[in-house]
Amino acid sequence: MKIKTIISMLTLIFLLACATVPITGRKQFTIIPASEINAMSFTQYDEFLKTNKVIRGTADAEMVKRVGVKIQKAVERYFAQQNLSGELAGYAWEFNLVQDEQVNAWCMPGGKVVVYTGILPVTGDENGLAVVMGHEIGHAIAEHGNERMSQGLLVQMGGIALSKAIEQKPQETQNLFMTAYGLGAQVGVILPYSRSHENEADHIGLIIMAMAGYDPNHAVEFWQRMAANSGGQAPPEFLSTHPSDQKRIDNLKKLLPEALKHYKK
Repeated sequence: MKIKTIISMLTLIFLLACATVPITGRKQFTIIPASEINAMSFTQYDEFLKTNKVIRGTADAEMVKRVGVKIQKAVERYFAQQNLSGELAGYAWEFNLVQDEQVNAWCMPGGKVVVYTGILPVTGDENGLAVVMGHEIGHAIAEHGNERMSQGLLVQMGGIALSKAIEQKPQETQNLFMTAYGLGAQVGVILPYSRSHENEADHIGLIIMAMAGYDPNHAVEFWQRMAANSGGQAPPEFLSTHPSDQKRIDNLKKLLPEALKHYKK
């Protein structure tokens, strides 16, 4: 096949698979149906909960659920206002606190969120927790994992459909899914998103926490605490995979005027 033909085919695939990220408006490449991604996500999430200690009924566990539900409702309102509710049709929101000393949290496709107990001393209160959960949910609603996995299917497997990839190359597809969603060799071992995805999740997280009734100014304070929390030692997991440098904090400050327009106490 001639190079020009290949380029034309790839260009056509990109144009047909071009989606728009909510809030930021960035164009992205995704070729995997949300239903297929969510099915894999729910299976992995359930497996993770079976093999880890989920905290239930405590004040902290209830706080995680409370913050999660507020952000969920804010996301749903925004999507409804933009006539995008269909994009959340396959979501089955869930917010769990897991006993683990890691300073970490994550969100899988379909609204499956885990917060580790180790990050609570740094979040401090609901506002700090809203920063973390807003950021992680931002990755999910921006479909960053789908974007990375779509690129992986195109580059590593020639752009075949996910269902075919699972059928023909189950282990390779599983590895691709885990890597695309920042899960590493096992669920909960977070691999870093790209800097552009991190910045976008910061942006989306700031807006949706404000929509949920949380003061976005706390985002700057949280990341400053995260930086201080390293104490000159090896950074905690959440910090090492979510770069917390002065440039990031400066970017958040620039986004505050936009976020504050959405903030109502």
